[in-house]
Amino acid sequence: RNKYDVVLANPPFKGSIDKSDINARFKIKTGKTELLFIELIYDLLVMGGRAAVIVPDGVLFGSSNAHVDVRKILVDQCQLQGIVSMPSGVFKPYAGVSTAVLLFTKGGVTDKVWFYDMQADGFSLDDKRQKIADNDLPEIKKEWKTWTADNKKYKPANNKIILVSADEIRKNKYDLSIS
Repeated sequence: RNKYDVVLANPPFKGSIDKSDINARFKIKTGKTELLFIELIYDLLVMGGRAAVIVPDGVLFGSSNAHVDVRKILVDQCQLQGIVSMPSGVFKPYAGVSTAVLLFTKGGVTDKVWFYDMQADGFSLDDKRQKIADNDLPEIKKEWKTWTADNKKYKPANNKIILVSADEIRKNKYDLSIS
């Protein structure tokens, strides 16, 4: 615990573990590995440590108590800075599920969350993943740098980007889906 300054992770999706095998250190009551990994990453970070974690979309809007509890950690115990929603197919041929990248810092205060609705990553979204011209990644990088440099003055460059206040997220049962 409290050991790492930075964690970059792509934990296993849709895994399940028997609740009797879960270490007692976990507060989230679930067998879903994608939720347990988020709590683990939170525990591994030092205060002020940063993380970028790829999760299946269900983590963003799932209605179980465990899903909501994980999102409460992200919004209330971290500075949830951004979420990049990625289309299904980005991880083909291995997985076809829609995913997102959670960008957060342990501690701090979540005021607003930067959402980017990525449409393309420079490759086709089928099993072949052939190079294509459409690629949001350069814009994501540029806009993320602008957002993190001065989020008080930041203005979204286009309709793929939205800013949502933490209060609005709380009012909507901590739903973090871009819709």
